[in-house]
Amino acid sequence: MLLEALMGLLIFSIGILGMVGMQAASIQNTAAASYRTEASYLTNQIIGTMWADKANLAAYSLNAGGARCAAGASNTANPSLAAWLQNDVSRLPGNASAASGLQGLQQQIVIGANNVVTVTLCWQAPKDANPHNFVATAQIN
Repeated sequence: MLLEALMGLLIFSIGILGMVGMQAASIQNTAAASYRTEASYLTNQIIGTMWADKANLAAYSLNAGGARCAAGASNTANPSLAAWLQNDVSRLPGNASAASGLQGLQQQIVIGANNVVTVTLCWQAPKDANPHNFVATAQIN
């Protein structure tokens, strides 16, 4: 009877450990989804701004000559793009008004033929070995 009780305790303990592991994976996946949602929001925000300012579309090009997710210059003469970049910086961790966790955020905006705009945001989540990226493409006519 003592052996049966120990076996029952072992099986129960393994089940509890499994539930804790699933909870940890769930929290990690929720954080990753939050980062992707924030990247999607930021990308859609700049594409909407570009739609509103179609006449100056070429002025929105940013780090277009560099490789994706490579650090580039984040300064621009375009006031709308500068405001968007400032908004991104204010959302980074460590800032008092931080709203997201997109650490090491790198932005790239490429204006292609026929006004096809590709916006790429890259970030590296805490404790992740590889960077993540979100790419949105829109044709602005």
